[in-house]
Amino acid sequence: MEKTFATGTSQGTDLRKYAAGTALFVAEDAAKKRHAKGQMMAGNVVVDIPTVTKIDINRKVPSATLSSCLDITKWNVVERASNKPVPLPSERLTRYVITSTVEKWPDGWKVIKDDPQVKPC
Repeated sequence: MEKTFATGTSQGTDLRKYAAGTALFVAEDAAKKRHAKGQMMAGNVVVDIPTVTKIDINRKVPSATLSSCLDITKWNVVERASNKPVPLPSERLTRYVITSTVEKWPDGWKVIKDDPQVKPC
C-alpha cells in the first residue's frame, strides 16, 4: 500500500498479492487520484491490534472479518515536486479503527474490503 501511494500505481508492488476486489480498486484509484494532484504519501502505516471478529471457514471461499487500529501518524501527504508536506486539518484522525473483510484464496488471504470507521483507537 505504501509503495502504491508513493508512486501512484500498484505495478511493481505486492498490493495485488494482498488485496483484491473492492479493496484493490479503491486503493489503486485513490493512489492514482492523489498522484494526479501532484501529491504522494510518504512514510509508513502501522496496522495494530488486529482482532478476528467473525470467521466462516465452511464457505467455498473461507472469509473472516478483522477489526484493527490503523495508525497513519507517520504517513504524510507531500507534494511530489518539492517533497513538502500538504496542510491537512488538525482534527483529522490519524489512529482509527478499520474493519476489513478477507478471503482465503488459493495463494493466501486477501483483503477484499476495507471499511474505515470514524472512531479513534
